[in-house]
Amino acid sequence: MPLSPQERQEFLAQPHVAAFAVAAGTGRGPLTVPIWYQYSPGGEIWVLTGPESQKMRYLRETGRFSLMVQQVEPTVRYVSVEGPVTRTAPMTDEQHREMAARYLPAESVDGYLKAAEAFGEQVAVYLRPERWLSADLGDPSAF
Repeated sequence: MPLSPQERQEFLAQPHVAAFAVAAGTGRGPLTVPIWYQYSPGGEIWVLTGPESQKMRYLRETGRFSLMVQQVEPTVRYVSVEGPVTRTAPMTDEQHREMAARYLPAESVDGYLKAAEAFGEQVAVYLRPERWLSADLGDPSAF
């Protein structure tokens, strides 16, 4: 069963690790990698990446990407969203802290941010959700 618009937005707002996908050119499948993301229902999705990363190079060519998040317990459920890049901006310290705090225990955030300095410059890439696909397939033990 597809999720309702409210259910899919609430599910996407949870801190799942997403599968990020962007077209990689003629004759190739999409570049697909795990990524942290941020989303609030009704808003834009944003991710962080290096300004010269492979992801960013393909994003500049295509202008759009997809994210897919899933869970397999206690129910098999997923949401996939696709849309255009609306803007790219230099990452702020506040955004970096927000993203780290979304995925890591509070006691690990400062250490992660210190170690992440080695990643170099990062940018925030924003997506406006345009197409959604979702399902709740139920309890996997019932299969």
